[in-house]
Amino acid sequence: MRDTAKYQGIFPAFYACYDKDGNISPSATRALAKHLLDKGVKGLYVGGSSGECIYQSVAERKVTLENVMAEVGGKMTIIAHVACNNTADSRELAAHAESLGVDAVAAIPPIYFKLPPKAIAKYWNDISDAAPNTDFIIYNIPQLAGVALTVPLLQEMLKNPRVIGVKNSSMPVQDIQMWKDEGAVVFNGPDEQLLSGLAAGAIGGIGGTYAAMPELYLEIVRCFQAGELAKGREVQNECCRIIYKMCSTQGNMYAVIKEILRRTGGPDVGSVRLPLLPLAESDSGIVDQCVNMIQAAIAKYC
Repeated sequence: MRDTAKYQGIFPAFYACYDKDGNISPSATRALAKHLLDKGVKGLYVGGSSGECIYQSVAERKVTLENVMAEVGGKMTIIAHVACNNTADSRELAAHAESLGVDAVAAIPPIYFKLPPKAIAKYWNDISDAAPNTDFIIYNIPQLAGVALTVPLLQEMLKNPRVIGVKNSSMPVQDIQMWKDEGAVVFNGPDEQLLSGLAAGAIGGIGGTYAAMPELYLEIVRCFQAGELAKGREVQNECCRIIYKMCSTQGNMYAVIKEILRRTGGPDVGSVRLPLLPLAESDSGIVDQCVNMIQAAIAKYC
């Protein structure tokens, strides 16, 4: 019998934390992990898109996970995204994650070359084999990876007893229902549809904007569980408006979010790594608007 209780709830996608020179900052990493622990979220998703994983070396990704685990390991559920665009590095990160005691490892499919399902399944199983005592989660994000999970591919992967489910970041909520029908645990990916994803059967959510306003996403989950769907829709709609505002800047959304985090009393975790664009001077007013919207929503709904 699988223990799925530890996967129920809100999992902020953990941000890359840099010092003033653009290097991984162990102290900022620990500070962000502690900050999110104190906010009451269920766990963290470390090393994924929000963690700027494709712009980091294997060594850097290890440093981030090591410091997260040192700060909050055993206190939260930790899912480590370990995929690189080659099998050897991905297996190295998976083995490293297991050695630290994470709850699960996750992986997107290989990007750039369009591989057949057989090759994708082998890639994921090879990664899972490197962490033989750890749950494995498929990360389905076709709009960025360039390849979409299918029912036959999921069926093949579920032959691996370590594969427990899917982080589903495709836009159709229907996908959640399809993966659930195959027996997979599913996490909702798109922040804009958390409430819809929960209604479709998602066990929880993993999201890139969660760390900027965890109170609001925790309230959406509470509303869903309590049957307060009208209020849940109001909170979800306000989260969407905030996200649209975040995306209206010249700088990368994560540069905006990191500045929002700093201005709302969270740790300073630096900027983003090129080629992602840092915050532009002209973005400052929009950041202020986002901060005001978040604070007003928390005061109104939480």
